[in-house]
Amino acid sequence: MSITTDMQLDAKGLACPMPIVKTKKMMKDLEAGQVLEIQATDQGSTTDLKAWADKSGHQYLGTNETDGILYHYVRKADEEKPEKTHPNTVGNEELENRNDDAVVVDVRESAEYAFGHIPGAVSLPLGELDERMNEIDSSKEIYVVCRTGNRSDMAAQKLTENGYDKVYNVVPGMSEWSKETEKS
Repeated sequence: MSITTDMQLDAKGLACPMPIVKTKKMMKDLEAGQVLEIQATDQGSTTDLKAWADKSGHQYLGTNETDGILYHYVRKADEEKPEKTHPNTVGNEELENRNDDAVVVDVRESAEYAFGHIPGAVSLPLGELDERMNEIDSSKEIYVVCRTGNRSDMAAQKLTENGYDKVYNVVPGMSEWSKETEKS
């Protein structure tokens, strides 16, 4: 399938949040209606770009994969929505001192989780959140973690929009987590 694009962005080899950061920057150079092709190798970039496009008002057109490279296509909106962030953020230290009854939800991709996660954290990749949200007890404090706080911010907003009221986005997340981890 051939898709006509106006600009291309090489984000191969970059991990979250860099494909999104570079995409945001390049979108500023496009006119409304133009299409950006983002080339990435991070498997989480599909979910990240879909969520970011939805949040910012741009149109996520889809993704093709060839030889391990993901080709994402995003059309620039006529008018961007102002980006909002989840209002309740905590640092890694606050996460360490959480209530024993709290739930830690890790929204990274399954492979990222498998290679190291916070003991007791529940794996719930951002791309599966809509279908599996009901697995989270809404009466408990919920700490949402990813690698840097970007994906977890989107997940925290989604949980709050769906009636969860004790939700905290953990920043900077696993990229600077220095305490015990476990593998699965």
